[in-house]
Amino acid sequence: MWPSTPGELIRAQGQLAELTPSPWRLREPRPLVAGCFVCFARGRGGRGRAGEPGWAAAVLMTGDRRPLGAAVVTGSAGGPYEPGLLALREGPLLEAALRALPAEPEVVMANASGRDHPRGAGLALHLGALLDLPSVGVTDRPLVASGPEPGPARGESASLRLGRLEVARALRTRSRARPIVVHPGWRTDLDTAAAVVVAATRRARTPEPLRRARRAAREARAAADLG
Repeated sequence: MWPSTPGELIRAQGQLAELTPSPWRLREPRPLVAGCFVCFARGRGGRGRAGEPGWAAAVLMTGDRRPLGAAVVTGSAGGPYEPGLLALREGPLLEAALRALPAEPEVVMANASGRDHPRGAGLALHLGALLDLPSVGVTDRPLVASGPEPGPARGESASLRLGRLEVARALRTRSRARPIVVHPGWRTDLDTAAAVVVAATRRARTPEPLRRARRAAREARAAADLG
């Protein structure tokens, strides 16, 4: 079960960060990937509060990046928006959406961090551990790590570090477009996480499973607003 208080989550993150599960390796160049994304009600004021309505979507895509199934669930935020404590707010909704998919993915992709986190265990890692599935995080910018920009060509990357430890990578998914940040999560290392993201990316800057999940969640929110 997901922690229900900040204190419980902080303890769980510390425990997860110390675990060393067996590594997962790509058996196919393009694995079966599920992207997941959650959005919350607009116009409520502030940065986000506990209990506000939320819509989570998950999209399952085949190795050749064709949609295999999708699911949307509704619920409420488990906590306010607080960097480093995102699992409290979003975790249960994302889990519910992923479990509603018609088949189990080989790897899960979330809009969240992994080792680039104050306690070394962001939501992308936590979600994979709870589902017992390899996981990868994708964000627009690092949470606490830092590093240089990658080269301008598609596929070029640069290390993002906390001290001497490489915890994420800045990855250029489109030539000269702003890079994304790739986070290793549960049972994935940096090379595997980057390979999964590159394989799941088409012409858009964002990997296709995550892009489609984001769109599905926002469309569900818009439909609820119209209703």
